[in-house]
Amino acid sequence: MHGDYQVFLGLDVGKDGHYAVALTREGKRLHDAALVNTEARLQQVFERLARHGRVLVVVDQPASIGALPVTVARVCGHEVGYLPGLAMRRIADLHPGNAKTDARDAYVIADAARTLPHTLRRVDVGDEALAELEVLVGFDDDLAGEATRVANRIRGLLTQIHPALKRVLGPNVQHKAVLELLSRCGGPAGLRKAGRAKLAEIVRPHAPRIGERLVEQVVTALGEQTVTVPGTVAAETILPKLADSLREVLRQRDELARDVEGMLDTHPLASVLTSMPGIGVRTAARILLEVGDGTAFPTPGHLAAYAGLAPVTRRSGSSIRGEHPPKGGNKQLKRAFFLAAFASLSHPPSRAYYDRKRAAGKRHNAALICLARRRVDVLYAMLRDQVPYQARQTAA
Repeated sequence: MHGDYQVFLGLDVGKDGHYAVALTREGKRLHDAALVNTEARLQQVFERLARHGRVLVVVDQPASIGALPVTVARVCGHEVGYLPGLAMRRIADLHPGNAKTDARDAYVIADAARTLPHTLRRVDVGDEALAELEVLVGFDDDLAGEATRVANRIRGLLTQIHPALKRVLGPNVQHKAVLELLSRCGGPAGLRKAGRAKLAEIVRPHAPRIGERLVEQVVTALGEQTVTVPGTVAAETILPKLADSLREVLRQRDELARDVEGMLDTHPLASVLTSMPGIGVRTAARILLEVGDGTAFPTPGHLAAYAGLAPVTRRSGSSIRGEHPPKGGNKQLKRAFFLAAFASLSHPPSRAYYDRKRAAGKRHNAALICLARRRVDVLYAMLRDQVPYQARQTAA
């Protein structure tokens, strides 16, 4: 972020309050004190600093606990920047001392804004839709974690009491038909008692195409074990509750996805993102939250590095050579790009590129990372030009 600023205000935001350090262009301190997280106090400090010239407010967290100072700064007419945590830690190493205090962190933020403006990222001004979207996506992330936890608990119980049944139901434990079976019948004893005809009746409305095959697999698995493992009786009671819990979490995720989709419809870049094969509503929302319109990244390489998709070259004399996958980057964005690449394997050009990497000796995950990196170039151009995906112009 570059501009004719006279005051650089660094805010180390906190839950109960913040610490603020303001510097002039020459490095003179104009303010150095704790700051109560109230609108009146924030506005008072911003207005006093504005007497010295144009103010740039920089925070270390633009959302959640940093939302109020960002909003008040905008209302006061100041531009707001964001110093990512990784950049802040590296810049802090350049300053004397190793103490970890709010005052030192606020000074590091202000000094970085003054001397290293290229390290900052712009906080999109007035984009309230993204703030609302972040709340929904954050809750969806929580629900996704809960769904994974409950699903793993169901698989664990089935593995303990009836491994053969787990091999049938485990891979599709989030399918509506499987959840209905577990909810109404419980474990192996309840499934045996229901019988083939009843199981087919339960499954048919939720899996008309694979229902018969699923019932056949369940009946076959039940016949592979005649002994009753200790803990089976308790599991028969717990499995229906877990199935109901997982079904409710998945219902909430579906409902939330509709809310996210409705909110995305109002964003001009949503249709651009979702036009790319493999990018759905949730992935598009995550990319918008982490990347915005992409203007903060000078090149596709910068975006790939930020997402942790750019290979890291390691070379030291003749002993260490080669490129290695990065360990850093934005984890959530990297996961979104990775999942989008996996989902795009049904798209012929993406599949062809993936197959070429596999033929070159790369493992599945490494080939997907390569595909995700290639797709970043395409996505960057789409955001830059604000045009939908065009298969005949891009081969990834």
